[in-house]
Amino acid sequence: MHHQSHLCLLAAGMVSVAMHTPGNAAPAYPLKSSANGRFLVDQNNTPTLITGDSPHALMVNLSEADAVTFLADREAYGFNTVCIYLLCGAATGGRTNCSTIDGMLPFTNTLPSKSSYDLSTPNEAYFAHVDRIVNLAAQEGLQVMLDPAETSGFLTTLLDNGTARCRAYGQYLGNRYQNFPNILWYNGNDFQNWANTNDDAVVRAVALGIQDKDTNHIHTIELDYYTSDSLDDPSWGPIISLNAAYSYYPSYAQVLEANTDSSSTPVFLAEANYEFENLSGPLTTAPILRKQEYWTLLSGAAGQLYGNHYTWQFASGWQTNLDTPGAVQISYLKALFEPRAWYNLAQDTNHLVVTAGYGTFATNGTVDANDYATAARTADGTLVMVYLPALRTLTVDMSKLSGPAVAQWYDPAGGSYVQISGSPFTNSGVRNFTPPGKNSDGDGGWVLLLETLSTPTPTVLSFTSAGPGTNGFVVSFNTLPGLKYELQAVSNSLSGAWFPLVTNILGTGGPVQITDTNTLGRIGWFYRVKTGT
Repeated sequence: MHHQSHLCLLAAGMVSVAMHTPGNAAPAYPLKSSANGRFLVDQNNTPTLITGDSPHALMVNLSEADAVTFLADREAYGFNTVCIYLLCGAATGGRTNCSTIDGMLPFTNTLPSKSSYDLSTPNEAYFAHVDRIVNLAAQEGLQVMLDPAETSGFLTTLLDNGTARCRAYGQYLGNRYQNFPNILWYNGNDFQNWANTNDDAVVRAVALGIQDKDTNHIHTIELDYYTSDSLDDPSWGPIISLNAAYSYYPSYAQVLEANTDSSSTPVFLAEANYEFENLSGPLTTAPILRKQEYWTLLSGAAGQLYGNHYTWQFASGWQTNLDTPGAVQISYLKALFEPRAWYNLAQDTNHLVVTAGYGTFATNGTVDANDYATAARTADGTLVMVYLPALRTLTVDMSKLSGPAVAQWYDPAGGSYVQISGSPFTNSGVRNFTPPGKNSDGDGGWVLLLETLSTPTPTVLSFTSAGPGTNGFVVSFNTLPGLKYELQAVSNSLSGAWFPLVTNILGTGGPVQITDTNTLGRIGWFYRVKTGT
């Protein structure tokens, strides 16, 4: 903080159409590393994309009633993670004594002859408040990345206490929070001094103490700005299960580097430029945020944290700066990635998929000045995604796809799709793709999507009879955004002629639902859903 067709046979009745896209259930926390070590999964081994916000000072600067308001707002935008500092002093938006907004202190005593808190004297009232905040987040389906002792302002206290007290403090936390499911331990914060052996030792002591008692939750650590990742400090390798990339420069470079540091530790972007701040380059606006976000996810990250000047510290006016462009576009990002196999994407670093038009790779410089296009492809050739920050033509080797592909442009500023004329295209030769003009925000940022017709198949997710005495049913099936679907029927025998019942069902990128309300005849008829019509 520096700050082709696939058929599903259905026995049912006639239909009228009512469609909706169901909301996603919260992950089954706590999260853990995937079997291949490239992303995180929940307790059901479901891939979980970290989509986080950074309300660092929430623990001390909000009442619990305001915390409820904030957390519900973030869940509504699709965030599933919030990064909160358990102890929060002046360096991280709180007060010098780390008190809550109503005056509670985290510890009851200071060290003899020191102004630093004695970490062996936790104040039960304060930690009961921490308990309630973590539980309030859980009620919204949110994971809390909980920082046990941030290192921007609290490092002196850790040093004054020494490694033994620091480890005991960690054990206190581990024992207290081991059974809170929605926690991921987030150590450090602008930890510029990690190369100092004594400094590193006390911070590690807290984490090791937590691990002494809590084996249910994984750890990460944020090191130094302007660029770093957790594994820059090899002493944290045995502790962490999630590598935190940190960059105020083009985020793809640091994420790619972090992925090369370890092939078995997932990477996420812990911090980059915050909305409404200008620590590197001009004031961070929505187009700059989009660059960071899409670069990150198409460079092999397991997710990221967004930040907002007003809500990391809850500065004056935070209530009117919740529903910002930066927050809104998070929901568009999730809508694009989550229905797709984002966790199977491999980065096109050698430009074998996008062979021209990708721009210039940079490891430093400001985000606004860079227009590099990040591309990724699944190994089975069913999906290619390219983020293009500026208007120009991309050249794609279509043979990298496993079959004819639907081609679309996705507007990350408005969450809408533009079908590309002539699509679907054969998977042979090279093809040029040029964006349709400026996006809905007036800049040149677009995502190119190439998806084979068989991905995903229109799998029936649910089939429910409307009840006794009727022939009605409800059927839900997966869809590709922008692709048309058709519900077809045949009378009594599958050898008969199929005919369309409902046509031009527009895919959403997720499940759609069709409801039959007919109560007349048609008993014994069969139905199927067909794609690509």
